[in-house]
Amino acid sequence: MKKIITILFITGLSLAHAQMILGDATGTAAVKTSVLLDFPANQNKGIILPYVRTLPSTPSEGTLVLDASSPTGARVRYYNGTWIDLSGQSADITTALASQPTGAQVSEATSAKTVIGASSSSADGVLVLESTTKSMILPTVSDVQNIPSPSPGMMVYINKSGAKRLAVYNGSKWSYWKP
Repeated sequence: MKKIITILFITGLSLAHAQMILGDATGTAAVKTSVLLDFPANQNKGIILPYVRTLPSTPSEGTLVLDASSPTGARVRYYNGTWIDLSGQSADITTALASQPTGAQVSEATSAKTVIGASSSSADGVLVLESTTKSMILPTVSDVQNIPSPSPGMMVYINKSGAKRLAVYNGSKWSYWKP
């Protein structure tokens, strides 16, 4: 995931107004005109949310994180004015956190971010998608059981007949959201 963020950051510096299609040889901006960020379908991979040890106190609406403030009670959360739990259940991610940098190891500038779709953004995030007409398409899988080693904070869209839905992994269990 860090490799993807680095690639997005480097690419984003020169392509702030551009569309990003990662790993999809058939996707083009001319064909996918309503998309800011896209991933290839059926690769059995997902996008991994940032792990936070402290929930941001003034996040931008639409923020998604893996709340690791309690390593034994981790949950995927979404902010829409208040923090909403998307997991519905806690997970113990103590082992996964052991390989994540801590405050002393992180040399991240507080204003560092990659913005796709605009030249700047007031939203506070590592990766910010800005558009009033375009969206992000999550990585699409046919079944989460086909993902070999899901990481805590992973999100995917399941495109399976009769079971199309959003899936989030909290490090222990998948939670499903459907219309």
